[in-house]
Amino acid sequence: MACAYGGLVKIDFENPEEPVIEPIHYNFYDHGYSLIIVNTGGNHADLTEDYASIPNEMHTVANLLGVSVCRDISMTDLYENLAKVRQDAGDRAILRTMHFLKENQRVDDQVTALQEGDLITFLNLLTDSGNSSWKWLQNCYRSSEHVDQSMAIALSVTEIFLKKIGRGACRLHGGGFAGVILTIIPNEEVEAYTELIHNTLKTSVFPIHIRKHGAICVSSLIK
Repeated sequence: MACAYGGLVKIDFENPEEPVIEPIHYNFYDHGYSLIIVNTGGNHADLTEDYASIPNEMHTVANLLGVSVCRDISMTDLYENLAKVRQDAGDRAILRTMHFLKENQRVDDQVTALQEGDLITFLNLLTDSGNSSWKWLQNCYRSSEHVDQSMAIALSVTEIFLKKIGRGACRLHGGGFAGVILTIIPNEEVEAYTELIHNTLKTSVFPIHIRKHGAICVSSLIK
């Protein structure tokens, strides 16, 4: 939906039939940073159960607290019922719910940071988001897989590089478990980072730009 709408957007799905879309006007490249997608080399095969477990577990937590979705609960609600929910839903479901609740606030804070031109705060929040996704949401690698952890390797190599240069941020991108990561890095460091990824992971690196136009019917333009 974000690609179809075009540009950098914030989307609120409280009403799935009529999501609220807010355009965010910010050009990272003009502010000295590039958006880089890194193919981690992982395999998306047989991940349906892993993807489905995330909403399923959070729906379980929500139902135990008397609602249908987790956006209708607060961290206070979770804390007050923690022992029972841990017993009935399990600890991973609790951690994933905690990620969801904090991530929603982070999104609002990230939007505010970009609107105010505060890129450093945005990057710090992006780092927090990625760390929470790895530790709390637990979609960086499959819990049943200890050999192939391609996404974790890519993030680790990237984090060491970003720590060395002292700027930038990274996090897994998309649904997780396998696929790609996103790195936001100073423009002048793109070449060195690309070389690092090629030399270590032997995978592809794609500098990207968020185009302002969404889905376009070419046929209607021709007519």
